[in-house]
Amino acid sequence: MKKLIAAIQFITILPIGKPGTYDPMGMIAFFPLVGLLLGGIVSVFDMVILHIWSPMVVSLLDVILLIWLTGSLHLDGLADTADGLYGNRPKEKALAIMKDSRVGAMGLVAVFCGLSVKWAGLAEISIHRSLLLLIIPVYARSSMLFGIRFLEYGRSEGGTGHGVFVEKLVASSFWGLLIPVMLSFFLGWRFVALNLGFVIIVTYTLIFYRRRIGCITGDMLGAMTEVTEAGLFLLAAALSMAG
Repeated sequence: MKKLIAAIQFITILPIGKPGTYDPMGMIAFFPLVGLLLGGIVSVFDMVILHIWSPMVVSLLDVILLIWLTGSLHLDGLADTADGLYGNRPKEKALAIMKDSRVGAMGLVAVFCGLSVKWAGLAEISIHRSLLLLIIPVYARSSMLFGIRFLEYGRSEGGTGHGVFVEKLVASSFWGLLIPVMLSFFLGWRFVALNLGFVIIVTYTLIFYRRRIGCITGDMLGAMTEVTEAGLFLLAAALSMAG
C-alpha cells in the first residue's frame, strides 16, 4: 500500500496517505493504477455532468479536471520538453533549457495543441465513453514505464525523476499494463486497436528521444504521458465514429 500511496502522491495532488511518502523504485509499477484512479474519477464526473451539459462542454471540463488532479505535472513536462528539444540544439543546451522554470513559445504551443487534441478527441467519442475515460489515463501513465526502462536518465547532477532510474526495471514491473489491455477487449475487437496505437506512440516517442539527445528526463516522461493520452483519445474518437 505504501508503494501505491507514493505513486499517487508523486503524480497527483490527491490528499492520500501520510505526507512525504516517497519510494522511487517501488512506486513505478503502480503508475498504471494511479491512471486507473484518475480515469475512474473523471469517468464518474463525466457521467454525472453529461446530464447538465453537451458532450462538447463536458469534454472540456473533463480535460480541465485531469489537469487539476495531476497538478499540471505532465503538462509542465510537455512544455519544458518542447522548449528544449525544438530545433537542433546540442544535448547539454537542450537539458539546460528544460530545467529553466520559464516557459517559451514552443512550450505554450505544445500545451495548447496537446490539450486541443485531447479535447477534440474526447468530444467525438460517442460509444463506450465511460470505459474509454477509465482506461486511456492508464495507458498514458503506463508509457512512463517504457521511458524509464529503455532510456538512461540524462542529468548527472540529479533531478525530480532521478530516483526512478536508480535500478533497471524488470518485466514484472509492467503488470499494470494488463489493466487497459484486458479492459480493451470489453470494448469490442475494433477498440483492441488502442493497444496498437499505444505501441506506435510510445515506440515513436522513444525513438525520437534517443535520436534527439540519447536520454530522458522527468520532463520528457511527463511529455510522453500527455502525448500518449492525447493520441489515444483521438484514436478512440476515430474508432467510435467508424462504428
